[in-house]
Amino acid sequence: MTSPLSSRRRTKVPPPGETGQEALYLRSLSDRQVTVHIKLRDGETVHGWIEYFDDSMLRLTRQGHPNLFIYKHQIRSISEAGKRRQARTGSASEEA
Repeated sequence: MTSPLSSRRRTKVPPPGETGQEALYLRSLSDRQVTVHIKLRDGETVHGWIEYFDDSMLRLTRQGHPNLFIYKHQIRSISEAGKRRQARTGSASEEA
């Protein structure tokens, strides 16, 4: 007689290759033009905002420096540094 556990195969299902969350996050950063710090695998850190991205690379736009095209496999991490532009709205307390 065979054991019930041996008749069932317990295989690990690999995680999905693409959930779409990366693209949503990069689109959000790009649309809001949030300044980001990108740490590369070689230890260098670059700053700017993401202007364009696709499946394999992104374009980092930097003020006062050349723009960079960075392959995603070269990126260790991306962290938000803050907003690039501050929308100013005039209010009565600011005008007085």
